[in-house]
Amino acid sequence: YEAGVSGSGIIIGANDTELLIVTNAHVVENVNNLKVTFGDNTEVDAVVKGMKTDSDLAVVAVKLDDISADTMSAISIAKLGSSSDVEVGEAAIAIGNAAGYGISVTTGIVSAVGKRLTVDNVVYDNLIQTDAAINPGNSGGALVNANGEVVGINSSKIAGTTVEGMGYAIPISDVMDILDNLMSQKTKAKVPEEKKGYLGITGFDVTAQNAEQFGMPTGVYIDEVTRGGGAD
Repeated sequence: YEAGVSGSGIIIGANDTELLIVTNAHVVENVNNLKVTFGDNTEVDAVVKGMKTDSDLAVVAVKLDDISADTMSAISIAKLGSSSDVEVGEAAIAIGNAAGYGISVTTGIVSAVGKRLTVDNVVYDNLIQTDAAINPGNSGGALVNANGEVVGINSSKIAGTTVEGMGYAIPISDVMDILDNLMSQKTKAKVPEEKKGYLGITGFDVTAQNAEQFGMPTGVYIDEVTRGGGAD
């Protein structure tokens, strides 16, 4: 069963051939048909350039040749601020694709800084807490200050749904080294189905229960080898 998912992203850079967008890893992980929709509702194909799941960060690349001149004139690379300078009580503005309904803006204040949370056995340090509403679909979007500078990357995964008024953002200054690394990775294009490699076997999983029942090691039992395939 396949279903559509949505999230948000921040344009953080470009190279000679690509526009680079940061988002959360959980937004793009295991997505087969990735698209980016810009503010003018133009939709283009995209690929994951790099991902670091334990930091919930990913960089997505869009070919510049796929972006029209009109769209290029309507978008820009985000201005990054210093999350280290964020103070409790200052304005916090969350921008993103809330609930998958398109771009929306919520406002609030910075409720706390330096927060630590554990989500799915992963520890997130130095988070920015805000009471600006961060809902599913906001993940990967920008938390900006009153000057319009990005200070955090919102994550609804971290925020959870058990309480209200407690959203969290990954501080931008803390993860720039990670993002620079992801941005510099070589983009891996998706291989067409007819060009994909294959082992050329027919097999089935040997579970621990099967292993005990039939006296076999756990793993994959090779039932047949395809003539002319790699395994043959």
